[in-house]
Amino acid sequence: MSGGADLARLGLAVGHATDHSGATGLTVVRGIDAPLRAGVAVLGRATGSRELHAASPDHVGAGRIDAIMLSGGSAYGLDAAAGVMRWMEAHGRGVPVGAGFVPIVPAAVVFDLAPLGRFDARPTADMAFDAAGRAAPSGYGEGSVGAGAGATVGKILGPARAMKGGFGCAVEELPGGGVTIAALAVVNAFGDVRDSSGAILAGARSANGDFADAALVLRRGDIAPPITFEDASRSNTTVAVVASSVPLNGVELAQLARAAGAALYRRITPCGTSVDGDIVFAVSPVSGDRWELQVAGRRRPVAPLVIEALAVEALERAIERAVLLARGRDGVPGLADDHDR
Repeated sequence: MSGGADLARLGLAVGHATDHSGATGLTVVRGIDAPLRAGVAVLGRATGSRELHAASPDHVGAGRIDAIMLSGGSAYGLDAAAGVMRWMEAHGRGVPVGAGFVPIVPAAVVFDLAPLGRFDARPTADMAFDAAGRAAPSGYGEGSVGAGAGATVGKILGPARAMKGGFGCAVEELPGGGVTIAALAVVNAFGDVRDSSGAILAGARSANGDFADAALVLRRGDIAPPITFEDASRSNTTVAVVASSVPLNGVELAQLARAAGAALYRRITPCGTSVDGDIVFAVSPVSGDRWELQVAGRRRPVAPLVIEALAVEALERAIERAVLLARGRDGVPGLADDHDR
């Protein structure tokens, strides 16, 4: 398990809560000491979410949020967001309303109720409260932790032929300083995960142990038992957060979230399917300096296209790290198993 990239320059803190025996968990992404502005893009067609519209530029709050929760447990996991709200309220954070505060916490879930752990193991509000409290800009861990605890990838030939997914993070910086982009991903995909060359890193395995290549299986029309469409529709999703150190408005963040989705299409094949609930959030500080200090000492605005390109690269690496650092269990192998020997 890696310590996790330092997100202090982005004003972000990450906290996990993991039920190792039940193979589930959740991950809280919040501002270190301030709210965030957010945008969101829905790529899949089998999503599980809560308060997603709060991360929209046409919401009354114009995308102002207090935290994002990524959770296992499928739709059951959405209840855990109440714990993040409790922590925020206890620390005087949220939208001021009369004598108190109302924290805004969008959430998205992955299905991890099978094949690992126990079906009745679901993330709880108490777990979310603890994760929000222990959230930190570094040292939060990657791999089989938090919302990635029960994640698997490459499920086109059924759970017995899948491999372990997980949680990964990566940071990209513009040369000369001034712009930092981070990406956090929970990879529980129906498809295979590929490296930058296009080779499969983790995915569905054929009977002889070789990668079956889900894209080829689909191209042959060979989606027959041991997997059915009903089985496939219940067990997938990649959810991600990309973050910019440069303050962006709600429209720009919605565009950033959609642009970053290119990373999923490059690294996961197939993705965004009718059996995936893929969602990408984008966050930035609510306010601050939008200028980049150049090497020659001249200052100019940062082009949104530059931020989008960095976000795609960061999210690609985060997806890769999610499987590289995942440990196998319950007969499902993980790429980190070889590192432990």
